[in-house]
Amino acid sequence: MAIEYNIERVNFLIVEDNAHMRNLVKVILNAFGVHNIAEAADGADAFKILRHFLADIIICDWVMQPLDGLGFVQMIRTGKDSPNPYVPVIMLTGYTEMNRVVEARDAGVNEFLAKPVSAKKIYSRIRAIIENNRPFIKTKTFFGPDRRRQNMANYRGSERRKAQTDIIAAQQVLHVDVVEKPGRG
Repeated sequence: MAIEYNIERVNFLIVEDNAHMRNLVKVILNAFGVHNIAEAADGADAFKILRHFLADIIICDWVMQPLDGLGFVQMIRTGKDSPNPYVPVIMLTGYTEMNRVVEARDAGVNEFLAKPVSAKKIYSRIRAIIENNRPFIKTKTFFGPDRRRQNMANYRGSERRKAQTDIIAAQQVLHVDVVEKPGRG
C-alpha cells in the first residue's frame, strides 16, 4: 500500500512577492484540496498575518522587499514576539547555489524548493515535513529544525551538540489524515 496524505485541513501561509507565483502555489494547494490559505507579498506582512492566522506550514520565497524570506524565517525562529517559532517553513527560490541552501538551513528552514515549482515538488516537500519532522535544536547561535538529516553511525568528529544543545520536540503538522492507496505492484 502506498501512503498518501489528505492535507485539505492544513493551514498554509504563502509568502511570495510575485502575484503570479503566489497564485500558482495557491492553485496547486487548492488542487490538493487545501482551502485555508493566507497570502502575503513580503516577510513583514506575513509576520503580521501570523499573529492571527495559525499556519501549519509556510511556503516562502527568498527574494522580497522590504523583508526577504531569510529575514522572515529568522524572525519566526528567534523573534521574541514570534507567534510560532516551530512552524515548518518551505523556502521557495530560484537561487539554488549550495551556499544559499546552507544559508537557508542555518536560518531554520525545514525544506528547500527550487523554482520552477510543480505540484509533485510541492507535495514532496510537504510529505517530507510530515514524515521526517525533525526535532528543534537550540544553541547559543542557532534555533531551528535539526540540520542533520542523516544519522551517521560511523561519525568520528567532535560531539559539540552534547554540551551546547537543548533538543526540543518538533511541532507536528496538524490536520493531516493518512490515506492508504493500493500500491503499484
